[in-house]
Amino acid sequence: MNEQLYIKNKKAYFEYAILDEYTAGIKLLGTEIKSIREGKVNLGDAFCTFINEQLYVRNMHISEYTHGSFYNHEYKRDRVLLLNKKELKKLKTRTEEKGLTIIPLAMFISERGFAKLKIGLAQGKKTFDKRETMKERDVKVEMDRAMKR
Repeated sequence: MNEQLYIKNKKAYFEYAILDEYTAGIKLLGTEIKSIREGKVNLGDAFCTFINEQLYVRNMHISEYTHGSFYNHEYKRDRVLLLNKKELKKLKTRTEEKGLTIIPLAMFISERGFAKLKIGLAQGKKTFDKRETMKERDVKVEMDRAMKR
């Protein structure tokens, strides 16, 4: 592939403190992967949950494929995430702890052409933590401006 597709969940790093990161495969339909390659994915409201010992990503919006016929996919369906049993077991035990959740951080296409989802074990930030993040970002922007001059 000549250009690399990388779709970020910008809200995730602001709303959550990321403790661990994993790369998972996704079980997709044909029209879904075509829409992903067009970049028509929204990870903003998505989250991951366990259903019957399998990890699913929910509320991930993949727009319908423009050239698809009546075989087009449902845009907000639950999709299975593909991880090792060891990783699944570790994530399940950690999410049963208080206040931890699994959220998608980014989606990309691997060298072999498969769609991958970067997920993170996260803990929600409090309001004052969010303010601290905003202050750090402002300081970084000011330093970059000073370095340019």
